[in-house]
Amino acid sequence: MECRYLISSKCMPMSEIAHVEKTYSTQFSSFRPLVESKSAPQFCSCRGMSPKASHSSTPNNTYVPKKDLSSVGEEKLGAGNLLYQINGTNSSLFSRNLRLLDAFDDEYGGVIVDSERLPANPNVFASMLRFSIYHWKAKEKKGIWLKLPAEKSDLVPVAVTEGFEYHHAERGYVMLTYWLPEGPSMLPANASHQVGVGGFVINDKNEVLVVQEKYCAQPFTGLWKIPTGFIVESEEIFTGAVREVEEETGIDTEFVEVVAFRHVHNVAFEKSDLFFICMLKPLSTQIMVDDHEIQAAKWMPLVEFMEQPLIQQDCMFKKVIDICIARLGKRYCGLSVHRLASTLDGKTSALYYNAVDSQHSNCTGN
Repeated sequence: MECRYLISSKCMPMSEIAHVEKTYSTQFSSFRPLVESKSAPQFCSCRGMSPKASHSSTPNNTYVPKKDLSSVGEEKLGAGNLLYQINGTNSSLFSRNLRLLDAFDDEYGGVIVDSERLPANPNVFASMLRFSIYHWKAKEKKGIWLKLPAEKSDLVPVAVTEGFEYHHAERGYVMLTYWLPEGPSMLPANASHQVGVGGFVINDKNEVLVVQEKYCAQPFTGLWKIPTGFIVESEEIFTGAVREVEEETGIDTEFVEVVAFRHVHNVAFEKSDLFFICMLKPLSTQIMVDDHEIQAAKWMPLVEFMEQPLIQQDCMFKKVIDICIARLGKRYCGLSVHRLASTLDGKTSALYYNAVDSQHSNCTGN
């Protein structure tokens, strides 16, 4: 039986080929790569080209031991698409099993697997994943990022079996990671916080825009509170506050300042919570309630709002209202938003800071 490799695409060291032979010896026990230790050529061909890695002087079904492969030095063989040829017939199964997953390097020495070019067959994926992990270890890569879309969820248990760990999940995918070097993983953890906003809106009649939520914990039933909600992905704090107020009450507003923020831990699924209280200026007056979330909404006199038992009894609620009243009296300055560009990443960001020294500031501070 004549047995040859057909090789295309990327390059890999001879030692990796020997390792592959050992790894798959149980699966293909009668097959061995043909390599001549004395005059092993270098094969690094483009995708689709298939040079034969064999020598007529080498007996059939032989391979170079590891000690001989180590002497090859810089000689490399293509590793992207290894095909076995047995008496002129290519083994497509072996080709699929020994192909690297499509991936690209990240800026931290790691690898990001191309989620759009994953194999559909879990068995093929398992073999490609093992081969890729070995290859990336040999290349001294750091972490592997593997994004598996929902339509390929049957690949998740395969990756977990191979040592990948869950990182985070969204509606359409799950992200898994694998740390290649010895020692603890240095990959960044999943997001640790959720971010909420509340809009303190007061009109020229000294009335506060308040709502009663349709779904709330028993202690808060009947409480009139400021509109609140979570910011969405890629949304600014100030635009999130304006949006939440408009969605819940129909009132258009203009952002003024962040007057305070609260930080609390173990709120939802062991995540922490940042909650920003924003002072907003009303631009309309007609309320239109979102009946999906809100039971009722109205303009409530500030004094009546403050006299609610829950607000009087809760030091956090009371302090927030005191801060907002101080801001109205220009005895307190919050954080206004400023758009600034950084040369570090070339992006424009929102920076919140106290602008009491600005000629445009409408507060004097203490």
